[in-house]
Amino acid sequence: MLYLALSLEIFGYRMQDKLIKIAVVGPESTGKSAMGEALATHFDTVCVPEFARFYCEGLNRQYTPEDELAIFHGQVAIEKAMAPLARNNLLICDTMILTIKIWCDHLFGYTPQVVLDALQKVDYDYYLLMDIDLPWVADPLRDFPNDREYFMDVWHQELQALGARYQVVSGFGDIRLKNA
Repeated sequence: MLYLALSLEIFGYRMQDKLIKIAVVGPESTGKSAMGEALATHFDTVCVPEFARFYCEGLNRQYTPEDELAIFHGQVAIEKAMAPLARNNLLICDTMILTIKIWCDHLFGYTPQVVLDALQKVDYDYYLLMDIDLPWVADPLRDFPNDREYFMDVWHQELQALGARYQVVSGFGDIRLKNA
């Protein structure tokens, strides 16, 4: 924890000042959920889960723009609900609403204005962009195994458009966690 505090002070944050939010983001099958949980365990805090996984597990049809809006509102709500549970002034988030924009743009050719407006107000302190160096793991909720490089480029572009501070996290197993 001391290492995290010292590292964040380099970026101008002090642990006692505010809740520090770290978003773990990236293309499909890059270990975001595992990384979020591992970081939360390591730093003795909570990890906000990806609402889309819960939502889509029960969906027996192709999702629509309306589903993406429901996922957006669900992700915002679950993060807001879990923030008071954070310990050590640190909240780890397994994804964030930029994912909605990326999927909407890709699947439907546009993003609802409410999502665009919310993205102008996001307040994450740092982003960990998971690299595509892990092998693809098939999952009924994953759709694009051959488009990982494309989505990695999109993530870079979108994070840069937000002016986000981020780093790419590569490696396998404990090395990936250490790099994060």
